[in-house]
Amino acid sequence: MTTVAEPATETGGVLSPQYRALTIGMVALITLTAFESLAVATAMPTVAQALDGLNLYALAFGGPLASGVVAMVVSGTWCDLKGPTRPLWHGTAWFLAGLIIAGLAPSMEVLVVGRVIQGFGSGLLMVALYVVVGHLYPAGLRPRIFAAFATGWVVPSLVGPTIAGLIVEHASWRLVFLAVPAIAIPAVLVMRPGLARRSGYDVRPGKLWDKRALWAVAAAVGVGLLHYGGQQRGVLQIVLLAIGLAGVVVFGPRLLPSGTFAFGRGLPSVIALRGLVAASGFGAEVFLPLMLTRQRGLSPALAGLVLTISALSWSAASWYRGRPKQPFSHAVFLQAGMVAVVLGIVTAALTLSPQVPILVGILGWSLTGFGMGTVFPTLSVLVLEYSERDEQGANSSAAQLSDSLSTATILAIGGSLFAAMEPHSAVLAYLVAFGLPAVLALLGVPAGRRT
Repeated sequence: MTTVAEPATETGGVLSPQYRALTIGMVALITLTAFESLAVATAMPTVAQALDGLNLYALAFGGPLASGVVAMVVSGTWCDLKGPTRPLWHGTAWFLAGLIIAGLAPSMEVLVVGRVIQGFGSGLLMVALYVVVGHLYPAGLRPRIFAAFATGWVVPSLVGPTIAGLIVEHASWRLVFLAVPAIAIPAVLVMRPGLARRSGYDVRPGKLWDKRALWAVAAAVGVGLLHYGGQQRGVLQIVLLAIGLAGVVVFGPRLLPSGTFAFGRGLPSVIALRGLVAASGFGAEVFLPLMLTRQRGLSPALAGLVLTISALSWSAASWYRGRPKQPFSHAVFLQAGMVAVVLGIVTAALTLSPQVPILVGILGWSLTGFGMGTVFPTLSVLVLEYSERDEQGANSSAAQLSDSLSTATILAIGGSLFAAMEPHSAVLAYLVAFGLPAVLALLGVPAGRRT
């Protein structure tokens, strides 16, 4: 066994000479991953039409979600057994290979294969990046790097869909997939010197494909069925959603720390809160532009502007959480952030009424963004603080699994309820669509105290 020293004490910021290359490379990879997710969502209608593959449209999104669940578990185990470097390189390679396959795909079937490979690589990559932070950055710098990660996710939401739309309209949809590797490869090469600073990692015996990996496969099938079933209709939808939900409910908890669903003190509540904040924020976000355009008559551009303002408030909150010498404890920030998410969702939902000015909804949703920007970096810091060195991979994996499984579940349930109710009462359908995420966010307030 090779012993690894703890990260050195803080001697500068995340862009100081000893961390600069690693920080830039990691944030670039986060940004490219986020951009690709948003860009593909924008381009996929054109892709499906061009490849005559509308019947596989849902699978093109559900496939990478499912493979990502498996990859997160494998990456967590791999990081704890061998260190994060190998899963980082492998994840990057799988991610880029999937993009190239999708970009060159002659048919929709091949594109779906590429998307599944891309999702697997993304799952490996994201967990490994979080473990790199735990291994190579001192505790004092972790809030700053996680704030930078959060910004890396937010910035693409400001420009990603627009850029993707212009590429599809004026060039080729294939560039949406093929342009990312040209930027990602230099970002990976930039990271190499920073990763080389390590003095070795603890190497432990163990299997990558153990029973947890099998549970992950079962949960991944559940996620895929939830996503696919949510876009069907009739009896088929009910059957697929029931089977998918059963897979997530039965096997998902086995991949998370004991006590997660009981909000056990410490790490279990951190993992639970990661799922609650993701499901509440993203579960409400998908219905907001729809409500603003259909119920209030806004143009798609103006409805998108609401999301842009929220993204800016998210980025501002993340920047603040990354500053040193914070005045309050982590628990206070988490509770305040979840209260902001609740109030933001409720305020945005008020714009269902024509008597409520649109400005109220804009301010409300920016409050939700501010709350999520406060909570996400705080949770990332706590995951590492509560993890022994040889548990950082498993616990980082659990946090991201909680995020993915909770979001997939609430989107499937909320979307199905909305589709069933909307033809009869649009107002009631939107109230349910916003009400479910608001309840989840409300549960997160006491959970924040138990972290």
